[in-house]
Amino acid sequence: MAMLRHKLRTEAITLLPPGHSKRRTRARGHSLRGQILNMVSTSQRPVEIEECLVPGHWDGGTIKGKYNHSAVGTLVERSTLYTLLAKMNGVSAKAAVEGFTRVLDRVEAQKKLSITYDRGREMAQYQTLTAKTGVKVYFADPHAPWQRSINKQNNELIRQYLPEGQDLSTYSQEDLDKIAWLLNSRPRKSLGWDCPAELFIPDFDFVKYYSQFFTLRS
Repeated sequence: MAMLRHKLRTEAITLLPPGHSKRRTRARGHSLRGQILNMVSTSQRPVEIEECLVPGHWDGGTIKGKYNHSAVGTLVERSTLYTLLAKMNGVSAKAAVEGFTRVLDRVEAQKKLSITYDRGREMAQYQTLTAKTGVKVYFADPHAPWQRSINKQNNELIRQYLPEGQDLSTYSQEDLDKIAWLLNSRPRKSLGWDCPAELFIPDFDFVKYYSQFFTLRS
């Protein structure tokens, strides 16, 4: 009986059309759709970025909302910790480009030189972002969170205002600007108790701002 089954299987194979005699295995997880092409690694960043020597170099990322259906783009300037929050209309690469372009357009050219980002697919259209804003984008190596540790730490502060589990699409750009300003006017120990706004905005009057703040609170 076994010999008969073997004979029938052999005959069936010979009857297959020639074009299907060898079947290709379909690769999984290797579609080009959504991949980030021609990435420039953080290993190619100049020393001024690595050492945070001059302002204008940012760490970027996103924080996700409920069920990962909404997101807010986050940027923190590496030397001053100045924060920008970008409303994203969705979680797509197009939404990321539009959101980051909107907030970067407010920044003078010499203070928006580069962004270091992770390999999230929302940055798949980074070349469009560079064309729109002039900002060069570098990508962190896989499994190397220390290359973007400034953004990671700053995102933990942002989560105080945008807790996990919320629908982030309900926040307007104006709402996000107010949250960013709360962070930018907060003194930081790592900055010698200066606040990011003092260092990033030359004419920012810390004393005047806080005297008004405490007057309003009293």
